[in-house]
Amino acid sequence: MAGVTSVSGFQMDSLIAAAARALAAGDLLGALNRVALRDDAPALALRGIAMARLGDFPRAKTLLKSAARAFGPKEAVARARCVVAEAEIALVSRDLGWPAKALAAARATLERHGDRLNAAHARHLEVRRLLLVGRLDDAEAALAGIDPPTLPPALRTAHELAVAGIAIRHVRTREACAALVRAERAAREADIAALTAEIESASRLLEAPAARLVSPSKERLLKLEDVEALLASCVLVVDACRYAVRDGPRAVSLTTRPVLFALLRALGEAWPEDVGRDALVRYAFRGKEADESHRARLRVEIGRLRAELRPFADIVATKQGFALVPGDGRTVVVMAPPMEEHHADVLAFLADGESWSSSALALVLGASQRTVQRALEELAAAGKVQSYGRGRARRWTTPPLPGFTTTLLLPGPLPGQLG
Repeated sequence: MAGVTSVSGFQMDSLIAAAARALAAGDLLGALNRVALRDDAPALALRGIAMARLGDFPRAKTLLKSAARAFGPKEAVARARCVVAEAEIALVSRDLGWPAKALAAARATLERHGDRLNAAHARHLEVRRLLLVGRLDDAEAALAGIDPPTLPPALRTAHELAVAGIAIRHVRTREACAALVRAERAAREADIAALTAEIESASRLLEAPAARLVSPSKERLLKLEDVEALLASCVLVVDACRYAVRDGPRAVSLTTRPVLFALLRALGEAWPEDVGRDALVRYAFRGKEADESHRARLRVEIGRLRAELRPFADIVATKQGFALVPGDGRTVVVMAPPMEEHHADVLAFLADGESWSSSALALVLGASQRTVQRALEELAAAGKVQSYGRGRARRWTTPPLPGFTTTLLLPGPLPGQLG
């Protein structure tokens, strides 16, 4: 947890002031040594933030709730700071059910009372949550209300990391690289190891394989900048990362039409050749043998797919089956994840190294909790994820998979307006 919550408002005496300075500088043990035996409200708040950064989230939440209760009704700013710290713990521990309205109210209180730095930190937490659930445009709009040059180094680092995260998810690599350079410069000023590690992790995303190009003549791995160039080219891209078809700035999503996308991918991988009817039936319907009912359904689904592809391409019947015919004589390529795993969307989130609950995963994936639980159980049986805790406290985690970049599997559109 590389939080940067300011605690300047808790300075009631020299020990609290010294602990606050140590905490801001990343000296967690130094901060705890100064307030470990105290149970007044500012000390409880400082201890809670320190414990959170040490990874003891349950203890941190207890301390912060105690601090918020201990501050009197006239100490609205101090109570708001406790809420912001709780929100950061909720975000890092992937408690996405934590009330976002409480954070917005705390931010408004801090802004109203002139606590500009903690208000900026609260807004950065809102941005990180929006980014996590794929609301990239809302995250970008929220960041626009912050003036980074006026922030201290730690907050400036957090700001640039958020800018880079949005750019990476939008596949704008040049913008992401520039933001990471600014973040690295600010992190050196802040001299907080956790922030430097976060920058290094984000930088690795730009160099690691982000997708795999599949065409009739070749197959190769793509970095994020290669993906950006491919999507901007005059090529018809069958995007198996986001279940869409893309032609430059135009795109049509087939996320909710898995059968149509399965047919499209089969046709795209075979292009310019055709695909036999029996093969399409097996590929899309998972039938062992194609009977007349399967062939009838295939004709219906091909008609639906033809209607979806009308802006980009046509599907023509051949003697053996069907073939994809792109408009204007364009080339067709299939862009797939670098490694195709069963339940890859679940693994994409778990690969961030944080601990997730099944309810949080269900929220960001837009799936039922039971569906996510079944996926987690299958992955656990295969040794790909592990859990700890029981009941509502149960959390799931896994180390990042070698060569498995998650960026293109997370929610949020790639370039192009999806239909």
